[in-house]
Amino acid sequence: MKQQSSRASAVADIASRPTPTRTINYHEESPEDLFGVNTFSLAVMEQTLGAGTYSSLLETIQDGKKLDGKVADEVADAMRAWAMSKGATHFTHVFYPLTGFTAEKHDSFYDPGGDGATAISKFKGKTLIQGEPDASSFPNGGIRATHTARGYTAWDPTSPAYLIENPNGTTLCIPTSFVSWTGEALDKKTPVLKSMQALDKQARRILNLFGHKEIAHVSASAGPEQEYFLIDKAFYYSRPDLLAAGRTLFGAPSPKGQEFDDHYFGVIPDRVMAFMYEVDRELFKLGIPSKTRHNEVAPGQFEIAPVYESANVASDHQQLVMTTLKKVADKHGLVCLLHEKPFAGLNGSGKHVNWSLGNSTQKNLLDPGDTPHENAQFLVFAGAVIRAVDKFAPLLRAVVASAGNDHRLGANEAPPAIISIFLGEQLADVFEQIKAGGATTSKQRGTLNIGVDTLPELPKDAGDRNRTSPFAFTGNRFEFRAVGSNQSIAGPLTAMNTIVTESLDYIAGKLEGASDLNGAIQEVLEEILRDHGRVIFNGDGYSEEWHAEAAERGLPNLKTTPDALPALTSPEVVEIFEKYGILTEAELHSRQEVYSEQYCGYVNVEANLVAEIGRTVIFPLAIEYAKELAEASAVLGGAGRVTMEKVKEQAIALEGALEKLDEFQAAAGDDPKAWGTTVVPAMLEARAAGDALEALIPDERWPLPTYQEMLFIK
Repeated sequence: MKQQSSRASAVADIASRPTPTRTINYHEESPEDLFGVNTFSLAVMEQTLGAGTYSSLLETIQDGKKLDGKVADEVADAMRAWAMSKGATHFTHVFYPLTGFTAEKHDSFYDPGGDGATAISKFKGKTLIQGEPDASSFPNGGIRATHTARGYTAWDPTSPAYLIENPNGTTLCIPTSFVSWTGEALDKKTPVLKSMQALDKQARRILNLFGHKEIAHVSASAGPEQEYFLIDKAFYYSRPDLLAAGRTLFGAPSPKGQEFDDHYFGVIPDRVMAFMYEVDRELFKLGIPSKTRHNEVAPGQFEIAPVYESANVASDHQQLVMTTLKKVADKHGLVCLLHEKPFAGLNGSGKHVNWSLGNSTQKNLLDPGDTPHENAQFLVFAGAVIRAVDKFAPLLRAVVASAGNDHRLGANEAPPAIISIFLGEQLADVFEQIKAGGATTSKQRGTLNIGVDTLPELPKDAGDRNRTSPFAFTGNRFEFRAVGSNQSIAGPLTAMNTIVTESLDYIAGKLEGASDLNGAIQEVLEEILRDHGRVIFNGDGYSEEWHAEAAERGLPNLKTTPDALPALTSPEVVEIFEKYGILTEAELHSRQEVYSEQYCGYVNVEANLVAEIGRTVIFPLAIEYAKELAEASAVLGGAGRVTMEKVKEQAIALEGALEKLDEFQAAAGDDPKAWGTTVVPAMLEARAAGDALEALIPDERWPLPTYQEMLFIK
């Protein structure tokens, strides 16, 4: 009965907590003053570096020029002095291994002095540029063995260093790449940087064709929207499945779920609002442009979104956003759940990655303007994306594949596993005209008169939005909606950059040397629409009809991670990644192996938890309650026998499912398909029996916090 009292005390503790009190005074500390105070920003560099060093570094950061190693000593000294002036005592090279999480090893600025009584602060250029973690201790897919452990971190000057504050000290964090002793990428960042470099080169070729004389460095930009759940810490620590797997493996539906749509954009609870204010404050200090916050569809679900920035920086910032959400939640007695599907039967969480490309001279290259049919440059770049998404749809599905995301994709709450593009009415019409021989008109924006005199007329977009599309055009960018909430956005960014690079290269080859550029553009766009137009779909991606139609079109439908991961090493993917110097065949194989192992490992952990909770928590309680009902029924002339039989039936079903689960786990080995096709269904079978028992056993006896409590008590 100990767990029963734990659940009851958790509810009582939460109910007795006071309303949050104000701890932030924006009259004394404005957001403008806070923004970027903990980043070694361009403004700080300009103040602390010599003119020559600053100019050289600026060319690397903004124009993609090769880093001049001679500037490292001056930058390191200025960075150390700035960090120590803000209380830093240690520094760390932050990198992003194939775990998908953040890694760091902290070193002190101080060395003991020769007199034995003093300490001297040191931080040299060579220390800034290079670190050496153990490469064999991180997932590497066989690239590094235990006896070949050397790996290097390499300073990325394009992503600003920053400070992380702790109540007992401050640490300077330096974003880095992580590579093996033989040069292979062991991380998420290095491929992003390489793909952005390749994209810049091919985009410039296209811009040259349109007669531009001054072409600044072309960069991919990104803005990931992060969805997450919040539950009270007391509930979290009472649920072994949440604690170890990040999602509930048992749990009957709450009597009230999300069916009334009353949570979406609803009034934010005070406690959650206090958390959100502090999250924004901490992100602003790190120079992360947090912009939007609101309730999401499911109860207990929320979203935060930033302003767009360079894709590499956005990727680093996204890792910081996830870390900050978790840290700040803990301070407020909450736990932030980033799992894609923490609660069955409710909407899961995604991370919609808004992606575009542009520069300081030609601006956003995916901005159609008011008359897209006349904007040939835009049509070429948009056409390149259409071709890329259709040709490499399996790759896009593979880079969002995970055990967690499998529960979300295609569940009538998120895009289907079928990769398609939504263009909207205006662009779809323009491309249909091109396919028919040439575009001459564009649907224009209108005006929406609501019919209430006191309300203003509203400008009406030329087309609607589509939330069921995995890859949707949203005005001046594409939104990759299939990315999971717990995933790094680096893999999706690398894939998008690389496949669009290949398409721009293809189109440039078709257009270069053409005597009639407009005629050649019309010809290549017609070809793209003829060969790849099947990927354009503006309808309801949730519908069964679309699944049937997609199959007729020949679009792949890779429903699970084991189905999707082989695309990472398909010949066409290996070819383009090697052609543009982004990942070698060995590096791609290593990633497929790592992600396959992770999938098997995650499912195995969940299966272990299902067995543990099923056998040690739910089954004994069911047997005890069935025995009590049988005894009561004998005394009361049969009363309670029906319920007893139901409890007995579900207890037997649970025991049988757990036996089956043991058998399938033992046989699955390292085969992802076996884990997906046998172990996962057995877990669901055990869950069905466990959830049925939750509905039969008296509430005061049930030891696990319920969906109703976790989702609605804040």
